[in-house]
Amino acid sequence: MHDLLIRNGRIVDGSGGAPYEADIAVAGGHIAAIGRDLGPARRSVDAAGRLVLPGWVDIHTHYDGQATWDAELAPSSWHGATTAVFGNCGVGFAPLRPGTAPYLINLMEGVEDIPGTVLAQGIDFRWESFPEYLDALAATPRSMDIAAQVPHGALRFYVMGERGADHAQRPDAAEIATMGRLLEEALRAGAFGLSTSRTTKHRAADGRPTPSLSADEPELHGLALALARAGRGVLQVNSDFGPGEFEILRDAAALAGRPLSVLLLQTDHQPNLWRQTLAQIHAARRDGIAVNGQIGSRPIGLVMGLETSMHPLASRPAWREIADLAPAERVARLRTDAALRERLIHEPPVLDGIVAQMIERALPKTFRLAEPVNYEPHPDDALVAQAARRGIPPLALALDWMLDDDGKGLLLYPFENYHAGNLDVVREMLLDDTTVCGLSDGGAHVGLICDASSPTTLLTHWARDRQRGPGLPLEFLVKKQTRDTALAYGLADRGLLAPGLRADINVIDFERLRVRRPQVVYDLPAGGKRVLQRADGYDHTFVAGVETFCGGEPTGARPGHLLRGAPQVA
Repeated sequence: MHDLLIRNGRIVDGSGGAPYEADIAVAGGHIAAIGRDLGPARRSVDAAGRLVLPGWVDIHTHYDGQATWDAELAPSSWHGATTAVFGNCGVGFAPLRPGTAPYLINLMEGVEDIPGTVLAQGIDFRWESFPEYLDALAATPRSMDIAAQVPHGALRFYVMGERGADHAQRPDAAEIATMGRLLEEALRAGAFGLSTSRTTKHRAADGRPTPSLSADEPELHGLALALARAGRGVLQVNSDFGPGEFEILRDAAALAGRPLSVLLLQTDHQPNLWRQTLAQIHAARRDGIAVNGQIGSRPIGLVMGLETSMHPLASRPAWREIADLAPAERVARLRTDAALRERLIHEPPVLDGIVAQMIERALPKTFRLAEPVNYEPHPDDALVAQAARRGIPPLALALDWMLDDDGKGLLLYPFENYHAGNLDVVREMLLDDTTVCGLSDGGAHVGLICDASSPTTLLTHWARDRQRGPGLPLEFLVKKQTRDTALAYGLADRGLLAPGLRADINVIDFERLRVRRPQVVYDLPAGGKRVLQRADGYDHTFVAGVETFCGGEPTGARPGHLLRGAPQVA
């Protein structure tokens, strides 16, 4: 007898093939059969009128800290993710010398906008080596499978101490050898690769650039040789891709004999650089080097409101007078104090940092974020354009919008992948066969960004709702976020609905599928806040054949576990 039978569903199996109607039988955590008349089961789910898909495999998250205190891993689990890979972008919490946690917290707070107080209270730091960190993760059953990569920043700081964060310093040969030995040890213990950051955007909370920014070729080659000796793992990179940069990374991947996975997105200051990088990816593939580009399926957007980490009024002197008030008290002051509002709108900003300067640049590309949520808004609907039509200052309109819904109103500033004011470049990225979906950032940027919902909007926007250009086939999109992402990390046992593979399955009401407007909630350790976004339309999510979510609510089941290593990429 089977454990589970999902009947009458429209199967989109992750292969890219056309959808078809059939039943799926599950036994022992794996798919036993697909077809009709499959025999009895202990539980039967009628999926008539529903899509049946593989669970999402999300390869770019930052649950390094959250995974130590949270078994549910929201918000990714709310959006059908059944496997999450973290340790991306060179930041994480192992290896860790005793007494040095404050620096790694400082680094994660700055790079990924996770408050230091949250991390300090939430993580118990009961490990030193990366294998010990994996053991700590493995001790907790959870709602999905997880996998971890070795963060270059933590590794460098562990070996070099404070010198590792000083970009005038370089590791000597012995230190490079030690980094390589520790990386190989971690890979053999189950790490899924090495991640490194080579972008000036990544800075610790104290302003120092991320440790791996200035790692030169001898250091990268030493780490690549460790990957080669272990014969496993991915080299994951976030880079600005200045002159000669891709060639350095390509050489490291060739030396390692392992896949290279780089972030690929469009910036406003170099809107065509991503195409140059994509051409380099194609050239490397022609030469036999395994490379992919991790892309987003929508704009990378800052969510801004009166309770988020940043918003258009945050650089105004008058805001600082009310910033520490309780949210309800602050809203009351804004509604009743006309003089305060006038100062907020008309006083010049204090441009004392990168964030404040970015706010000023953001206004012409900022939009109202309301129901139904629209991630491809028209430039005519931007804040400045609407304010001009109404004859009022843009900040006055921004304040009105943020005061909506008792001060819970939100704005969206799409700062990447939106240079032309539409998503045509994202469609171009999605269609390329060297790219995989990989910019959800679940667990990171908690006070500003909520892109962990992107697997949901991948389907709703591109397969159903897009109004400002052509969409994409449903089966193509499902493959992009399941089988393609799974194989990018060697997870050949999942991402595809086929006999013998993992029974990680989503049953979706596609007509009802949608993301809700984000909300600011205060549910992190130390009362920390984060921006969360729920979804409607996920009827059932199964991990290894066990239902973890039903009707969008957690069942309490914890079939997920830590994955240790992966087979060779298929």
